Amino acid sequence: MSARVPAVLVLEDGRTFPGQAYGHVGQTVGEAVFSTGMTGYQETLTDPSYHRQVVVMTAPHVGNTGWNDEDDESGRIWVAGYVVRDPARIPSNWRSRRSLADELDAQGVVGISGVDTRALTRHLRERGAMKVGVFSGEAAARPAEELLAVVRDAPDMVGTDLASLVSTEERYVVPAVGERRFSVTAVDLGIKSMTPQRLAERGIEVTVVPSTSTLEEVLTSGPDGAAPDGVFFSNGPGDPAAATHEIEVLQGVLERKIPFFGICYGNQLLGRALGYGTYKLKYGHRGINQPVMDLATRKVEVTAHNHGFAVDGAAGEVRDTPYGRAEVSHVGLNDGVVEGLRCLDTPAFSVQYHPEAAAGPHDASYLFDRFLDLMGGTPAAQLVDDQGETDTTEKDA
Repeated sequence: MSARVPAVLVLEDGRTFPGQAYGHVGQTVGEAVFSTGMTGYQETLTDPSYHRQVVVMTAPHVGNTGWNDEDDESGRIWVAGYVVRDPARIPSNWRSRRSLADELDAQGVVGISGVDTRALTRHLRERGAMKVGVFSGEAAARPAEELLAVVRDAPDMVGTDLASLVSTEERYVVPAVGERRFSVTAVDLGIKSMTPQRLAERGIEVTVVPSTSTLEEVLTSGPDGAAPDGVFFSNGPGDPAAATHEIEVLQGVLERKIPFFGICYGNQLLGRALGYGTYKLKYGHRGINQPVMDLATRKVEVTAHNHGFAVDGAAGEVRDTPYGRAEVSHVGLNDGVVEGLRCLDTPAFSVQYHPEAAAGPHDASYLFDRFLDLMGGTPAAQLVDDQGETDTTEKDA
């Protein structure tokens, strides 16, 4: 696709940025967000959490390693559009199979290059995430007021339930690497492929189920129809306040004291299940360089983020919930946003970031081991009887 095809980016507030077509020629609309990662664009593009979002890359040079067949985090590109400043003319990497521009075009993703992404990012930081449209070719030649009307008519992110649109339609199993130690049911809210792989590497057999699964289906999704040893809620897109079905399923898991681990969207849903509120951040956290403190150890981790909503809580606060006491376990050091929750009387915890390190640093990989330890003292067969009722007998580790 010729870089000379004209394109224009139109923000909801009327500001425009000219550029050239990058990827597919046409038009797209979504929520404008920016990602601060300097690497890992393939993992970003294939992360289902970016559904209906137009991603602005703050790194000026994008596409230099091309596109390979190994690093996809799902079966397709999920971003609604892509904005870069200086795309690589020729990819150079031993694993590269094609250029980023060619892959965007093949999957119908409308992008724009030649944009002053520094100015655009500063604008979004000051004004907040907003609707945006990218128009190229014939679409870009339409009157400015017509393009702005298209952008403003796009759906809002607040109040939108998107998990069912990105979730698997059928359950599937990721077998444990080596001897199976535990079984975990992962509710797919937009799961990245590396996440069940990280669990499998620790001897965990992972059954991935659709977001629409009922509590009964989750409780019978272990080997031979038994209860799983743990339940996992993945990352995903949308407003957590709209995920009423998934929250009710999670509350059933908490009532039965089945070990639970959630990341990103799963953290927000644990918060709402416990009675915390959630809210939309001004411009969100997206990238692989976000500093977070574990309040228990005071250790600072550099972590991978992709979230536009957050749990409404305060560091140091211990709250009474229907499932016992809960506390904020992690906070973001840039702005104090809640980055993790821990239940004190129920085997459940969650973090707002992505510990699977795809793409991103490995500082938070210990969280999968923490989940392993949580399951080690609570055999699922003793937690749930044939009727799905809680067995209150004490268990030894």
